[in-house]
Amino acid sequence: QVQLVESGGGLVQAGGSLRLSCVVSGSIFRFNAMGWYRQAPGKQRELVATIKFGGTTNYADSVKGRFTISRDNAKNTVDLQMNSLKPEDTAVYYCNVDQAKTTLFSTPRDYWGQGTQVTVSS
Repeated sequence: QVQLVESGGGLVQAGGSLRLSCVVSGSIFRFNAMGWYRQAPGKQRELVATIKFGGTTNYADSVKGRFTISRDNAKNTVDLQMNSLKPEDTAVYYCNVDQAKTTLFSTPRDYWGQGTQVTVSS
C-alpha cells in the first residue's frame, strides 16, 4: 500500500526558509508526476510545484524563483525547498503522486499525504 508522509512544516518569519520533505512508502511501478499542492483557509487546493517521472519540473507563477522541488529516487522522497517566504504562502501543504500504478496492469490513481502546516508571519 502506498503512503505519503510529509514533514518540515512550521512557523517562520517573512523572508525565511523552510524545507518540506515527503517520504513515499510502498511499491510504485510508474507515475506521471510527484508534487506539492497547498490549501489556504477558505481557498481551493492549488498546485505549487511538480516534478515529472522524467524529471521535468513545473512551478506556480507565485513561487517561481523562490521554491525548488527535487526528488531522490534512492530514498523515495520528494522535497520542496521554500525560500523568501511570504505571508501569502501560509497554507497546509500536501504531497501528491499523480497517476501512480503499483503494477504494470493496475489502474492509475492519485495518492495524497495528510498535509503539513506552513505559517509565515509578517
